Amino acid sequence: MVTELQELMRANVAAPPPDRMDLAGLVADGRARVRGRRRRRTAVGAAAAAVAAVVAVSVLTAPGGGRHAEPARTPPAPDAPTVHLADAQPAVEGRDYDVLASHTNDNLDRDNGQYFDGVTNDGLVLYRDGPRSDQLWPRFALMDPATGEKDWLPKLAIGQNQTWPVSLTQDRLVLMSTRDDTGEGGTLVAHVFDRVARAWSTMTWPALADVESYRTVAGPDGRLYIGVPASQGRIPEGGWPTDSSGEADDADAEGDTYHLWSVSLSDAQDVRDEGLTFGSLAFTPSSMVWTDSTNGAAGRVHVRDLSSGEEHSFDPHAGDRCNLLSFGATDDRIVMGEYCGTYDHGVRDDRVQVLTTDGEQVTTIQDSGLDGAIAGTGGVNGLVVITAYPPDAEGTYLYDLGTDRLIRVSDAIARFAMGGPVPAGQFVWTTPVNHRHGATQWLGEVRQ
Repeated sequence: MVTELQELMRANVAAPPPDRMDLAGLVADGRARVRGRRRRRTAVGAAAAAVAAVVAVSVLTAPGGGRHAEPARTPPAPDAPTVHLADAQPAVEGRDYDVLASHTNDNLDRDNGQYFDGVTNDGLVLYRDGPRSDQLWPRFALMDPATGEKDWLPKLAIGQNQTWPVSLTQDRLVLMSTRDDTGEGGTLVAHVFDRVARAWSTMTWPALADVESYRTVAGPDGRLYIGVPASQGRIPEGGWPTDSSGEADDADAEGDTYHLWSVSLSDAQDVRDEGLTFGSLAFTPSSMVWTDSTNGAAGRVHVRDLSSGEEHSFDPHAGDRCNLLSFGATDDRIVMGEYCGTYDHGVRDDRVQVLTTDGEQVTTIQDSGLDGAIAGTGGVNGLVVITAYPPDAEGTYLYDLGTDRLIRVSDAIARFAMGGPVPAGQFVWTTPVNHRHGATQWLGEVRQ
C-alpha cells in the first residue's frame, strides 16, 4: 500500500487539482523527530490510512504541553545483545540477494501510479494500477516477476476506496476496505478473488460492529481475525512532556487495546467472539502471539499453541520507556518495533527487538531514526526490513532471522512507502528517483 501522506490524500480524489506543495521536508521531519507521537493518537490499521494521513499532518505541529522532559543524556542500553546500523555489512546483489522485479514511477507528486501490492505464495506479483486523475478506479493484475507479463483481473468495482491485501494465495486473493454506510463508522468489507473461477465476490459481516478502524490479520486456519477498538491510551493531563527543543515525547505512553473477533471468508453469518483483549497480534503456522497493548507500553507477550491450546507468557524486557509500534512472528521468533524516547541533541531511541517465542533475548537493533517490521516469514527464512531516515545512515537494511545477519541493501529511501505481504525469503524496498519526486519499487529475494 502507498502510505506517504501526499499520495494517500491524492488516492482519495478522483481528479485532484494541481498541487505543487512538496511534503518531503514535512514527512522527513515528522519521521525523524516525532515518529512515536505521530503514530499514536491516529486511526490504526490500513483501513483508516487516508484518515490517518490527514490527521498526521496536524499532529506534527501539535503542542506537546507544558511539562519539561529530563531524559538521560544518551539512550539506555537494551537488556539484550545489541547491534547498530553501523554494524551492518554492505549487501551485494547477486551474492546476498537477487532482484526479482522492479517498477519505477517517475513523478508521484504529479499523479498516482502503479505498485506491487504483495506477492502470492506461488510467486506472482499483485500489481495495482491507479486510481489516478484519468482513471477513476484501480486495476489489478497478477504479474510474472520473471517476464513482466500481466494477467489483468476482472474489474473490482470499489471506486476510490482504499484497499489492503491480507492474504494472497494460489487459490484466492483477499483485499480489505471499509465503507461508511451509516455515518456512524466504517463497515469492514472483504473483496475475494477466486483464482480458479476468475471472479470477485464481496463480503460483509452484519454481526460485526461498525467502527472507524480495524486491525485485520489472516489466520493459518483460513479465518480472518479482526481487532475492534476496546480502549485507547489517553494524553496525560497537561500534555506530553517536551524536550529542550520543544518537541513532545510520548515514550512510555499508555497503550491501546482491541477485542478479538474472527470471521469466515465464505459464510457472512460465521462471526466468532474470541473472548480476548489484545494489543498487537500475529500468527505463526502453529501459534497465535499477542501483546497486552500496543501503540504504547506493550505489557507481556503471550503465545498460544494452536493445536493444544496451551499458553505461556513472558516479559519481553522492552525498555522502561518503549512504545510498541510494530509486531510480527515466525515459527520461533518474535519481532517488536519500538520507539523508546528522545534524548540529547534530538537523538531517538528506536529499537527492533528480536526474541524467541519462549522469551529469550536474541538481539536488539538500536539506533536513532529507524523503523522495522517482518517481511517474508516462515521458519529460518524470516526477514526484518529496517528503514533508516538519518542522512548519515539513510537506507534499507535487512536482518535475517535465520542467520542473525544485518546487511545494508540501499543508501537512500523514497518518500513513498509501498508493499504488501510476500512469501518467505522475499522483501520489498523503495529508492528515490527524479529528485525524490518519484520512486522505484524493488522486489528481492535473499540468497541462502
